[in-house]
Amino acid sequence: MRNLIRFILNNHFALLFILLEATALVLVFQNNNYQNTVAFNVSRNISGFINTRIHTLTQYLSLQEANQALHEENRMLRNELLSSYRIATPLPEEAGPTGEWERRYNYIPANVIANSVNKQYNYISLDRGALHGIEPEMAVISGSGVAGIVTGVSDNFSTVLPLLNSDLRISSKLKNTGYFGSLFWDGTDPEKATLTDIPHHVILNRGDSVVTSGFSAIFPEGIMVGTITDFEIYGGNFWAVTVRLSTDFRKLNHVYVIQDLLREELLELEEASEYD
Repeated sequence: MRNLIRFILNNHFALLFILLEATALVLVFQNNNYQNTVAFNVSRNISGFINTRIHTLTQYLSLQEANQALHEENRMLRNELLSSYRIATPLPEEAGPTGEWERRYNYIPANVIANSVNKQYNYISLDRGALHGIEPEMAVISGSGVAGIVTGVSDNFSTVLPLLNSDLRISSKLKNTGYFGSLFWDGTDPEKATLTDIPHHVILNRGDSVVTSGFSAIFPEGIMVGTITDFEIYGGNFWAVTVRLSTDFRKLNHVYVIQDLLREELLELEEASEYD
């Protein structure tokens, strides 16, 4: 209290000036329409500016929650796609595309917590692991296409070998013709990969889509890989096709890990065939 009284005594002239100035301004604005309008517009602009900044900050703080909600919604939609099912007991061909359907693929959402794109052997880390149903050799996709393959799993985390790793090759095909080959990254441009083993007699066009072939127990058929940007003959009989990747790995935040519910059955059958 003493400090307050001492402050008032030491600054009473300045405080009195401020009080009189404020009183004069109030009287001017109250009794003059022009000044009143100017003051109202200024206060409205200031209030609008502050409210806009508060709204922007609030939106930013809630953005992560909104993204997680959208991620979960997309997961549910993907799980309901027809491509996630197969016909378990098909009826005769003349009966049409009917029969009993069963789920083939399950999509598990995950967040990227570590990622690199500027190395030859890049890796991605996810915030989901064995407790969430993730296992090694599961496919990983983004909202726009192929991302990589799970290589390591702990209870709550997993590591992914991304397409931007020179050790990874993915069986891919031309969407419009069905010709397939091996797609890999050469360690240079994080936006492009190379598709090889396409016969040179195949007609190619820039902009043609490249998708997964489905010729493995990892990626389902038809997952977007990218689009053709260039091509040239190599080895005399094949095309080397430059593919612009549909997944932007420099902006990769959310992914889906694909669980193939029939994978073990397929692997057992393939293993048995090797010994026959």
